[in-house]
Amino acid sequence: MGFIQAFKGAVGGMLADQWKDFLTVPNGLSQTAALFPAVPQGTNAGRGSNTRGSENVISNGSKILVPQGYGLITVVDGRATGLITEAGGYEFTDSSPDARSVFAGDEMLASTVGTSWERFKFGGRPSSQQLAFYVSLKEIPNNRFGTQSEIYWDDAYLNAQVGAVCRGSYTLRIIDPLLFVHNFVPATFISAGAPVFDFSDQDNDAGNQLFREVVGSLAQAFSRYTNDPDKGNRISKIQGDSVGFAQSLSAAVEEGYRWSSDRGLAIVKTAIVSIEYDQNTRELLNDVQKADALSGARSQSFMNQAAARGVQSAGETGGGAGLAMFGAGMGAAGGMVNPAQPWSPPGQQGGQQQGAPQQGGQQQAPQQGEGQQQAAPQQAAPAQEDPVAKLAQYKQMLEQGLISEEDYEAAKKAALGL
Repeated sequence: MGFIQAFKGAVGGMLADQWKDFLTVPNGLSQTAALFPAVPQGTNAGRGSNTRGSENVISNGSKILVPQGYGLITVVDGRATGLITEAGGYEFTDSSPDARSVFAGDEMLASTVGTSWERFKFGGRPSSQQLAFYVSLKEIPNNRFGTQSEIYWDDAYLNAQVGAVCRGSYTLRIIDPLLFVHNFVPATFISAGAPVFDFSDQDNDAGNQLFREVVGSLAQAFSRYTNDPDKGNRISKIQGDSVGFAQSLSAAVEEGYRWSSDRGLAIVKTAIVSIEYDQNTRELLNDVQKADALSGARSQSFMNQAAARGVQSAGETGGGAGLAMFGAGMGAAGGMVNPAQPWSPPGQQGGQQQGAPQQGGQQQAPQQGEGQQQAAPQQAAPAQEDPVAKLAQYKQMLEQGLISEEDYEAAKKAALGL
């Protein structure tokens, strides 16, 4: 027994239009509906080979449509007897030797589908209840997650523990319908007159369990992402990397709760609505942002600008004297002016002259020790620097963009004593 393929592809084919009685997807389904019973369409007139028509029995000759993006599972006494994943029209016949009459592989499905079929298939002729259910093979959206208090993880880039409150949503996909039905869906949803299994339903305990497991995996998912060198070790990238963070979250969920291997579920994408870091983390991020701003080539640019501002200020407020102080502090001018050389007014050498004549033309002899005190600074004073060398240094700074043309002219006048 099983389904024989009548046509492939779109369900709007000519053969489908000729069917008066068939099973199909119910109307008004939510986008988050994952599993729901097939419903009859048509008048049941002209049954043909469908002679029995018993309730909860898929009688011989029954027709069924499988739309794109959905799979069909036949269930006998709570166990799967058939799986269809290829869109098209099918006819049920009890002359087929195996209920697995149509089994179309799909890239969306996990490699475990074949294994799970062998594990769950029902042998022998059904003798009681036969039911058909559709299972969604699409991405199921709007599965929300959020934390009421901070979660913490160790961050490799910040080299510290990070805390945050986060909210968002994820999409998931049923990659093994057989595992999903047998190992996760409650019996209420695979019985006669079953309601729709909807992940977003607040009364769905199975869906609520997934919510709690995702929240319990968030800290590990953040840690996986921020400590992965391939992700750049930046928590700031999480909100813009829906697929990358989904991989980290899916890996964390699989490690803790075995969604894929035991339940046939996988997280596909995430959308983080907000991340609110605790106070310590915000302060740490602020410091790191400042450090990043002054790293590498940007640091050299900042130093060049500081040097240029210093030279400009010196030229505006004091000429050579200002440049001398700037050169002593930064070393950027390469010793343009020696700050240790005392400044003397024009016409005087070494400060006070020795033996200056008094009234009457007589010279007063210096007192004991006075000559030695006056001679000491004269002996310590180095030779004055060559103005040509200083102008060459100013010219080099101008060519490097450290000073402007006006700064250069002011420094040149100061060096030449103009």
